[in-house]
Amino acid sequence: MTRDKRGLNYTLPITLWLTIFFLIPMGIVLVYSFLKKGLYGGVELELSFQAFKIFFNKMFLKIVFKTILMSLGVTFITLIIAVPTAYYIVRSKYKKIYIYLIIIPFWTNFLIRIYSWMAILGHNGFINLFLKKIGLIDTSIQFLYNTGAVILISIYTSLPFAILPLYAIIDKFDFSLMDAARDLGATNKEAFFKIFLPNIKSGIITAGIFTFVPMLGSYVIPKLVGGVNSIFMGNVIARQLTETRNWPLAATISSVLILITMIFVLVGSVNRKRGDNYG
Repeated sequence: MTRDKRGLNYTLPITLWLTIFFLIPMGIVLVYSFLKKGLYGGVELELSFQAFKIFFNKMFLKIVFKTILMSLGVTFITLIIAVPTAYYIVRSKYKKIYIYLIIIPFWTNFLIRIYSWMAILGHNGFINLFLKKIGLIDTSIQFLYNTGAVILISIYTSLPFAILPLYAIIDKFDFSLMDAARDLGATNKEAFFKIFLPNIKSGIITAGIFTFVPMLGSYVIPKLVGGVNSIFMGNVIARQLTETRNWPLAATISSVLILITMIFVLVGSVNRKRGDNYG
C-alpha cells in the first residue's frame, strides 16, 4: 500500500496537469461543437449539428488535405536537413558551440523571427536589393506571400525542434557499429541506412512529431507570409473565432485537428516503441 501511495503521489502532479490543461479543454471544445451558435458569438445551450455540415464542404476538405500535405512536406524536408546536421554536431569537437547556436533562436520572440524573414525576402528586402546591385534582376522578385515562403519559414522555425531530439539520440549511438559494418564489407551508404538510421528511429519519430504537430495547426506564418492562396486549418479556425464568431464551427474544426494530431502522435509513439525495442 505504501508503494502504491508513493507511486500515486509521483504521478499526481502530471495527472492533474494533463487533466486541467489537456483533457478539460478538449472536452469543452468537443461539447461546443454540438451546441448552437450564439447571435453575437459564443454558444447557446441548445443541441445542434449545424457545424458538422462543414464536412460536406468541398472547399473545407480541400483545405484539410492541403494542410496535412503541407505539414508532411515540411516535416520531411526538415528531417532531411536535421538528421545530417545533428550527426555533424555530435561528431564535431565544437558540438557545445553548435548546440548553443541551435538554442539561441529560442531567445528571440517568434514574431520577430518571422518579421526578420519578411525583411530578407520582401519586395525591398536584402535578397532583392543584393540581386539588383549585382545586376541579375531589374525588378524585385516576389519571394513573399506564396506557398514557398510558408514552407521556407516553417522549416526554419521547425529545425531547432527537430535537431535537438535527434542530437540527444545520436549522441548515445555507438559509432563502432558502423565501423564494424564497414569491416564486414558494407559500404558507407549501407552502414548509414542499415545500421545508423534504424538505431536512431525513435529520435527521427520524435523530431517528426515535434515538427508535424505545430505545423498542422500553424496560423501565424501562413497569415503573415502566405498570401490569399495559403489558407490552412489554423487560419480557418481563427477566422471563425474572430470574424464570423461561429464558435461551434471553430470547435468542430478544432476537434478534427485534434483527432488528426492524436492519430499521427499515436502512430509515431507505436513506431517509436518498436524502434526502441529494435535498438
